[in-house]
Amino acid sequence: MATTQPAYNSAENSVATAPSTDRFTDRLWAETKVLRESIDSLEFLERLGDGTLPLDAFRTYIEQDKLYLEGYSKALSLVAAHAPDPQSAGFWSNSASTAATVESALHDGLLTGGILPAGSGRLEHSQACLGYVSYLTATAATAPYPVSAAAVLPCFWIYAEVGRDLAASARAVLDADPSHPYAQWVTTYDAPEFHESVAQARVLVDAAAEAATETEREAMSEAFRIASRYELMFWDSALHQQPWPAS
Repeated sequence: MATTQPAYNSAENSVATAPSTDRFTDRLWAETKVLRESIDSLEFLERLGDGTLPLDAFRTYIEQDKLYLEGYSKALSLVAAHAPDPQSAGFWSNSASTAATVESALHDGLLTGGILPAGSGRLEHSQACLGYVSYLTATAATAPYPVSAAAVLPCFWIYAEVGRDLAASARAVLDADPSHPYAQWVTTYDAPEFHESVAQARVLVDAAAEAATETEREAMSEAFRIASRYELMFWDSALHQQPWPAS
């Protein structure tokens, strides 16, 4: 999940004071309530938070997340290219850069630091990962800006909410074992900067919805819902893998 510093705090603060029903992104969040509850109850996340997830499953997740970030950064760059103003373009572009460099470096450190079991060699996208990045890239390249911005939002927002809950459960694990790889990784996603970037992404999607047509707003809802489904599938596939058919 890409993070960056918010570009316009004044806009964010003004939206934050408005009633929640006035925000298009609150509507998106409400529409995906069942999906998000399913994500929260995933065995993968429960075992990641309490430190009982098998190391090979954690490595699988980190490998797939590394591949995902490569595709997600490209999608964010495409969203930036279609943004309606320099400030919006700057936010999405900075987020793409963060996903491609800062977060990728974190994954590389985990994969090569000797904490996790050795991998099997060349990384290959899982079905869920390839489907997710393909959907985001295609949407960002071909759909109107409001729709593509809505499509990339779940990765910001759901990841932040999941990360906040995981960080709370991982603190006890980290206190007992400061070197635990899961706890160290999870707590990085509870940083204030991470949640500030989510708030700014919401501001931009709200603004896009305000300028969009009704047809585009319906497409935004559909894009947010599809991406949220992929979030669920992506998390779950690390523990419950679906192998590709034999070549």
